[in-house]
Amino acid sequence: MRELLRGDCHVHTDWSDGGDTLEAMVAAAAAQGHDYVVLTDHSPRLTIAHGLSPHRLRRQLDAVAAVNEALAGTGFRVLTGIEVDIAPDGSLDQEPDLLAQLDVVVGSVHSELRMDRAKMTRRLLTALADPHLDILGHCTGRKLPVVTDARHASRGGAPRRRAPSSFDVDAVFAAAARHGKAIEINSRPDRLDPPSNLLRKAAKVDGLRFAINSDAHAVAQLGWLPHGCARAEAAGITPDRIVNTLPADDLLAWTRTR
Repeated sequence: MRELLRGDCHVHTDWSDGGDTLEAMVAAAAAQGHDYVVLTDHSPRLTIAHGLSPHRLRRQLDAVAAVNEALAGTGFRVLTGIEVDIAPDGSLDQEPDLLAQLDVVVGSVHSELRMDRAKMTRRLLTALADPHLDILGHCTGRKLPVVTDARHASRGGAPRRRAPSSFDVDAVFAAAARHGKAIEINSRPDRLDPPSNLLRKAAKVDGLRFAINSDAHAVAQLGWLPHGCARAEAAGITPDRIVNTLPADDLLAWTRTR
């Protein structure tokens, strides 16, 4: 599976809470043998992650255009995107007109993760119905007690486990398939989200697609993709259901149907 991935659809830079520059992340992604990388820094509601206001996101789009100009002729490209926060009411935390300009929109829940089951289900169903959303990121929000980088280790103490959010999994996965959205298979060792039992359940949903993403916040973390690939294979998910096995133009054709 790993050798079939053409790109990574969830990557952060120091424009938000990443540890490396746009240029460094792009160079490292290209060195992985990929055709593209999708830049998905956080949206403004996530202030702890220095999320991008509409003004800053527009500046970033200019920076990406300049990087792509420099990459012309190399066969590698940077696709524009965002990891947009899904608000408690299910709305997406960025101007709709700006979301419409982006190549790929990953939507994730980062707050009120202990919301009751019915409300969390409504929240996710509302987000999945939004035409701007392409990929539902780390859908349960769980965290595993794994040290992922030196900054994490330097804070002292063992990382804490966070239980997954509760929602109607069958309804959410069915809605994702119905709306033509993808479920992220998050490759971070401290997430590995969805959990294996839910990933096996998702694999059985007809028409449901997936994106194997690193959710990298530093250059070294781009190498986490094999974790997600192994989990997809174990769940019986075939490469034709993975959107980032597509060439860039085909991926963009898919997102534009949203």
